[in-house]
Amino acid sequence: MERGSEAKVAVACQLGLVGLLRWWFLALAFCWTAMAAQAAPVPVLTVHDAIGPASADYIIRGLDRAQQTGAPLVVIELDTPGGLDTSMRQIIRAILASPVPVATYVSPSGSRAASAGTYILYASHIAAMAPATTLGAATPVAIGLPGLPQTPKPAPAEGVPSKPASAPEDQANAAPASPMTAKQVNDAAAFIRGLADQRGRNAVWAERAVREAVSLTAAEALRDNVIDVVASDIDDLLAQINGRKVQVAGGELQLQTRGLASVAQPPDWRHRLLGVIANPSFALVLLMIGVYGLMFEFSSPGFGVPGTVGAICLLLALFALQLLPVNYAALALILLGFALLAAELVTPAFGVLGVGGVVAFVAGGLLLFDRDVPGLGVPLPLIFGLALTAAAAVLLGGGMALRARRAPVVSGAEQMIGARGEVTQVADDQAWARIHGEHWQVRAKTPLQTGQRVRVVGMTDLILQVQPEGEPHDV
Repeated sequence: MERGSEAKVAVACQLGLVGLLRWWFLALAFCWTAMAAQAAPVPVLTVHDAIGPASADYIIRGLDRAQQTGAPLVVIELDTPGGLDTSMRQIIRAILASPVPVATYVSPSGSRAASAGTYILYASHIAAMAPATTLGAATPVAIGLPGLPQTPKPAPAEGVPSKPASAPEDQANAAPASPMTAKQVNDAAAFIRGLADQRGRNAVWAERAVREAVSLTAAEALRDNVIDVVASDIDDLLAQINGRKVQVAGGELQLQTRGLASVAQPPDWRHRLLGVIANPSFALVLLMIGVYGLMFEFSSPGFGVPGTVGAICLLLALFALQLLPVNYAALALILLGFALLAAELVTPAFGVLGVGGVVAFVAGGLLLFDRDVPGLGVPLPLIFGLALTAAAAVLLGGGMALRARRAPVVSGAEQMIGARGEVTQVADDQAWARIHGEHWQVRAKTPLQTGQRVRVVGMTDLILQVQPEGEPHDV
């Protein structure tokens, strides 16, 4: 009996221990689920425009905010035709220094990561694309005077067959058109090759994207080890990259992204305003409004509104121009054009200064930004529209000034010269006449008679010098 009781006690203890372990595992699973539910969501930064100062500031601030909130990953949803080299390098420096992994995702379908977008994709810890997207064409374009003459290639010697221009070996070994272009291309090629080596991606194709401006689709990029993932949406991306190991600024990190929620963080009002101000077309319009507002205020002081609006617009334009790569010779041409148009209004130049001002303004607008750089070209209709508006303002102002100059004087002593009237009274060597409905004392070299018509030829104090009508005018 004692042995049977001991066996029953042992079995009961074992069953109790099993139940305790079961409850412990259930509690642990519940805590793990609760912790996963409370994990910080993945912020999604959206850049669907040219890379510029506004987008650089937006991404850098987004990465800083993700680090402060403890986000496990940052996704940059990208669709860009390219942009400024300085802004692109700011973004890449922030990505390389970020302790939070960054996944750049070219999305939605039909988007592209061209030029500067290709560099950002190569710099990211995870490079992903949606189906039917493209990347590539990363050849740098110089900011400066467009249309500079290119160094011609030497003609092939007679009897030597020339290779087609599309031959890959010719494209890879072709020398750039100028030493400056060679420096830019070589620097860009070394830069993207270094990014490829750091992330373990295809460095050969990256250099071809710079030197030959080649592009790839999403499927081709995945096949050639240019990107890591082709995902249909953000959730698919997070599921595919779960468990991958990436090298961040703080060391190696294994991604735990399966089931994480994502939250969109679109640009706030500050970044949207910065994007509008840093638009080259808007900056040119602000510059024009600012200059003309100050010109109007200086020509008609005391009104206040044109000067205030002009000063604000001019300061905003200068802020935008210091953000953008500006050709300062072109900016000087624009300011010269404004000065010539203003001089046309105050000097009798018969249109010479006005025409010169319009020509200078158009030339400056064409050369202010390089039209080949995505997002930086000022449309030709806008340039010519602003120039024609300025010319119309000059012609209108000049016409009004000319009509005012030719119009007869209607006030003061000058308007009395040439006025006609009738003598109303002659007595004691004093004569009075009605002129402009008023009685004036008049004098003449010849005796006057009542009812005689006279014309004013001069004025001394308040006495009018007249002569009878019909007599020749005294010179």
